[in-house]
Amino acid sequence: MKAPSSLFLKGHVFPSSFFLLTNTKRTPNVKVHPVLYLCKAIQTNSYEISNGSYHPTVQHPTEINTMEKPFRKTESIGAFQKLPIVWPSIDILGSALRKARKVSSTKGIANIAKREKNKGAKQLDALMKEIAVPLRTYVERFPNKTYLHPYERSLIELTLGDGYYEMVLQKVDGLRKRVVSVGKEHASLCAKSSSKREAEERLSEGLKKIEEVFAQERKVVDDLLDIAKTLRAMPVINLEMPTLCLVGAPNVGKSSLVHVLSTGKPEVCNYPFTTRGILMGHIILNIKKFQVTDTPGLLRRNDEDRNNLEKLTLAVLSHLPTAVLYVHDLSGECGTSPSDQFSIYKELRERFTGHLWLDVVSKCDLLKTSPVVYATDEPHPLQSELENYRKSGPDGAINVSVKTQEGLLELKQRVHELLNLQMEKIIDTSKSQEN
Repeated sequence: MKAPSSLFLKGHVFPSSFFLLTNTKRTPNVKVHPVLYLCKAIQTNSYEISNGSYHPTVQHPTEINTMEKPFRKTESIGAFQKLPIVWPSIDILGSALRKARKVSSTKGIANIAKREKNKGAKQLDALMKEIAVPLRTYVERFPNKTYLHPYERSLIELTLGDGYYEMVLQKVDGLRKRVVSVGKEHASLCAKSSSKREAEERLSEGLKKIEEVFAQERKVVDDLLDIAKTLRAMPVINLEMPTLCLVGAPNVGKSSLVHVLSTGKPEVCNYPFTTRGILMGHIILNIKKFQVTDTPGLLRRNDEDRNNLEKLTLAVLSHLPTAVLYVHDLSGECGTSPSDQFSIYKELRERFTGHLWLDVVSKCDLLKTSPVVYATDEPHPLQSELENYRKSGPDGAINVSVKTQEGLLELKQRVHELLNLQMEKIIDTSKSQEN
């Protein structure tokens, strides 16, 4: 018999991805013939065909990173309504303890010591999981702020404080990891017990230790519960529905107009910053439904000096497609001088040129023949324009009075026209984005 070719004995790889191996076992005084084994080759590289041959394909690091981290699209508004239900920390612990104590040993274990340590390890594992699983669910299902709509991201930062949301979620995840670590450690110790008594002692010790670890930092769970309640209570904005945003200095009468124009029921008082958040209402005109939002008042100062209430107003104007109903009060009762109101108004008009705009002078029943001039008013670079503003507000402004009903009918008609234009603008924007 002819000896096999050395090509076969050395196990060369064939293009068909099969290779042959020789039998390497040797038995003394026995004549051995080479035995061929047919094995499927394991392909460890990717190949591409080029001119009928296979060449390894190099995967660049940038391509790997792209595959591992797929692009995530920014979410639309409504993430706060999808938040998971967060249980109070005391309920999580109580439920976990009750369920853990009901766990029994695996059936069929005759030895008492083995049965007891099996039950103890299972109860400790159950307690650990009953606490850790809800915490993991919270961490996973609370949205990453990076991927939120810019408006909702601003609400988190301005309502909760910058960094607080992320800090609480990190602490919840840290608590989960500690509970898992302690639970596994004591479950392992219990499983290694040498007697029934030792298993019982280690079970008791483990239950106590897990409970202590959770109790020490359970406040972060209650903090997360408060965050969920706060965010869920935020008004929901429909981006496809025209929205009227009332803007102006504090106490100029925005909330009173929201009350007149819509179903919103804001607090109406005679002091600044009555509106402590974004308040929503709806207008129904000819079966069509529109949104109305009341915003906190703005003072004359730089953005870095503004409080969070003022920044909420700027967030609405910056991130939502709204039409603006700007409210002016020239009666001298709002606490902000006409000169300051004029400066705020001019700044916003220049900053938000893309918004549809309607000006209203409120409390017109209190206006006198002569314009109101504050002792604190300083010379203004646009003095002549300011003088005209003091008398009647911006050009084309509507004079209204909630008290006497003056101008309200005209205001409602103009608001209706403005919102219809806003609807057309939303439709055009949507079509341009699709194209």
